[in-house]
Amino acid sequence: MDHKGWHSRGYLPHFDSQDVVQFVTFRLADSLPQEAVVKLRGAARPESLRDELLDQGWSACWLRSDSIARIVEDAFLVEDAFLVFDGERYRLHAWTIMPNHVHVLFTVLPGKSLSAIVSSWKRFTARKANSDIGRTGAFWQDDYWDRFIRNEDHFAATESYIDLNPVKAGLVEEARLWPWGSARLR
Repeated sequence: MDHKGWHSRGYLPHFDSQDVVQFVTFRLADSLPQEAVVKLRGAARPESLRDELLDQGWSACWLRSDSIARIVEDAFLVEDAFLVFDGERYRLHAWTIMPNHVHVLFTVLPGKSLSAIVSSWKRFTARKANSDIGRTGAFWQDDYWDRFIRNEDHFAATESYIDLNPVKAGLVEEARLWPWGSARLR
């Protein structure tokens, strides 16, 4: 596998390399109205604004449905809570499935690429979710946000952010109570 290093698939830069821990956020196709997307492009701190806007819960919020959130989580897990591709394609560290977006913290393993892993999750879950909902069309936004993890402190802060996102958004009072995240398994 030839990793791309720094590259772009539009206006978002990506860093693709093996053995790098990545924090990825992907969102529903309708999760942000066009005016919010324009505001993001001009923001001094687009990541912070993006997170704030996503937590406001715009869109159909298909992931609020237990059956649809289960489809997404099943892309990472199987019923006995063993990780599907953990150790084969990636090493999964943390995740949370919010009503209109997903956060995942994982290490890309040798021979695999960041874009192939994320694309696989999105293709699989979009087909199943659209079928279950009885709809057609784009389920996920085409692109995704990623940030490589620089060190142990950055890892700990990112894992905490992922775990606490449902609390920050007012969905639960404690991270371990959110049914669609890794915090409940710790």
